[in-house]
Amino acid sequence: GCNPLAETGRSKLQNQRAVLNQQILRAVRMRAGAENLLRATTNNKVREQVLLELSFVNSDLQILKEELEGLNISVEVYQNTEETFSIPLVPLGLKETKEVDFTLPLKDFILEHYSEDSSEYEDEIADLMDLRQACRTPSRDEAGIEMLISYFLQLGYVENRFFPPTRHMGVLFTWYDSFTGVPVCQQNLLLEKASILFNIGALYTQIGTRCNRQTQAGLENAVDAFQRAAGVLSYLKETFTHTPSYDMSPAMLNVLVKMMLAQAQECVFEQIGLPGIRNEFFTLVKMTQEVAKVGEVYMLVNTAMNQEPVKENIPYSWSKLAQIKSDHYKALAHYFIATILCDHELQSGDDEDQQEKALSQLYDYMPEGLMVLTVLKDKVQRKQLGKAHLRKAIVYHEEALRVCGLCKKLRNIDVLQEVLTAAHKRSLLKYAQQETEDDFLSLIQAPDILPKTEYKIETIAPQFSKVKVKDFFHRLGPLTVFSAKQRWTAPRTIHIHHEEGELGFGLKGGSPVQIYCLDPVCSAASMGLKEGDYVVSVGGVDCKWLGVNEVLEKFRNVGEQPIEIEVISCQDTAASMHSKSATYSVGMQKTYSLICLAMEEDKIDQTKKAPLKLPFLSWGTKNRQKAASTLCLPSAVAGSSQIKKQLSPFTLLNTESSLY
Repeated sequence: GCNPLAETGRSKLQNQRAVLNQQILRAVRMRAGAENLLRATTNNKVREQVLLELSFVNSDLQILKEELEGLNISVEVYQNTEETFSIPLVPLGLKETKEVDFTLPLKDFILEHYSEDSSEYEDEIADLMDLRQACRTPSRDEAGIEMLISYFLQLGYVENRFFPPTRHMGVLFTWYDSFTGVPVCQQNLLLEKASILFNIGALYTQIGTRCNRQTQAGLENAVDAFQRAAGVLSYLKETFTHTPSYDMSPAMLNVLVKMMLAQAQECVFEQIGLPGIRNEFFTLVKMTQEVAKVGEVYMLVNTAMNQEPVKENIPYSWSKLAQIKSDHYKALAHYFIATILCDHELQSGDDEDQQEKALSQLYDYMPEGLMVLTVLKDKVQRKQLGKAHLRKAIVYHEEALRVCGLCKKLRNIDVLQEVLTAAHKRSLLKYAQQETEDDFLSLIQAPDILPKTEYKIETIAPQFSKVKVKDFFHRLGPLTVFSAKQRWTAPRTIHIHHEEGELGFGLKGGSPVQIYCLDPVCSAASMGLKEGDYVVSVGGVDCKWLGVNEVLEKFRNVGEQPIEIEVISCQDTAASMHSKSATYSVGMQKTYSLICLAMEEDKIDQTKKAPLKLPFLSWGTKNRQKAASTLCLPSAVAGSSQIKKQLSPFTLLNTESSLY
């Protein structure tokens, strides 16, 4: 990871985000307390004071929310440092988190569950915590992406090793919403995995915005980065279906995927036009369709951003920027087609059929009384339709400038103002160059342009298999056997004596090997060896990862000498799963669950008599009705069948996604 103390522009923004998150948390706590006091008191004077305090707190929250929005639209910091004359692209900010100490929970679990000396695993636990800490400040390049993916895959191993489905480990994960700054706290490791996935997608967007858009290679890298960002966010939406954080809700992720694909489409258009746009008929036809496609995708993004429930939490400036880009690129499409009509009269040597076919592909319909071939041949009609397109282009340019002027955040982005103004002046100049005497006679309305692209933009699914990760806790044994779901007896020591060259049992299986065909009258059986026991040590040497041949070789090496082996037996694992969840999350409008944040400080008065109620954090129908302001997350569905053994860190992504 990057040096967290480095004074770069990006680190300063992340530090400001962390400070704002804490301020928002304090303000929301105060509001939750004031709301509770308002519900509890009947004194009119107290109610007036509380209402006044609530108004102040709500005002503070609104100001803090606007400051956080300002960080989300601080696009200049993330752009390439080269001089550029392009509309800025929007990156996602990384989610912030609190530090987590795995030491005691994991050491206790190793001692209790695996019956091993937990002090021998202090280095592995320290490596895990160091990796998590580094993931809070990843470098903005492929190395940073690889580190985040490594931690994500490592969490798959950790989940299978240490997080049983029947109880919580007591590790509390806290992540802050990227848009609202409100914390979400869970003892469920799936929150950690989902947040890391979000940050992988966010880092891809920051890599994309950093690319040099003045070169072909830079634009290709930007397109690839935004497609990969969309792929990760889409994977997050499909895999973790009930995330308790607004920025990871399915509706919000759907909008973010669309926005990243739109930015990739924008970079494709810039890539086509980078060598220069020749004032040639068929070149302009192609550019018209390509830029119309960019305008269309941004229009869809703007529409999605203004739908409930996304509208309340998406930064206002993002929605307005999508609207501005939609209008700007639609204006460019009308400008290009106006240039075709005004500058390229049909000459005797031109291919009339090809021009007619190309121009007809730009329109869904023609204005009444006009035919494509007639327009190509008739100079007056060409001019009239061309000027109609110019008028529409100017209208779109003016609308983009108007919306930009109304948004305070966008008004301060100089390069955005410069690009919009230059494009507007160019259209005005083109219109001024046309003859004006027939303006009052022309009633033609420019038809809409059909968007089309030769470059299909799709999401690129995350390729986790390309990152090779070794299980930190490899020494515990093969994951198929030594997992949190399996229950074992403590290792038992068995003294093996050769009886006429025979052991009295056979071995089978992979790693670790199992006792097979045990002779019930042999000395090993009399000392407690059982059919199906797993051999974990031979002669004091760990053999969890050894196969049958390797273990037999160890027996042969000792000859006729007695040898000690350690074995374990599998216990019944049919215990039912929890139907409770020690989960809480907080929303800007839904703050009652913030009581949980102060559980350590605010102890319940035991002297008060109160009727027995269900635990606040339990998951059930009554609680969902009573505490409707919370976004609880079940750790499991009551009555659900047990899930099969997990063989890899990827398995849980598919088998238990419905729990999240």
